[in-house]
Amino acid sequence: MQTQGADMLTEYREEIHNLKQENAHFAKIFERHNELDQKATDADEGRLYLSDMELETIKKEKLLLKDEALKMILEYKKAQS
Repeated sequence: MQTQGADMLTEYREEIHNLKQENAHFAKIFERHNELDQKATDADEGRLYLSDMELETIKKEKLLLKDEALKMILEYKKAQS
């Protein structure tokens, strides 16, 4: 099993580390994504009961957060160039 958030944008590990230190909004987005990821994993593995609707809602929110984080990472990378 991967560590929490390990699958989220792994190729940007350094940028994520820096952004979490420098940008409170990014850190909050990243943390919320990881919380939702853990809930989805727990539901998939039978440790948490969620209705199909609840699980779908979690997965949609998680995807939106990932998209927002990726946008911030790419802007950060561009500014560092």
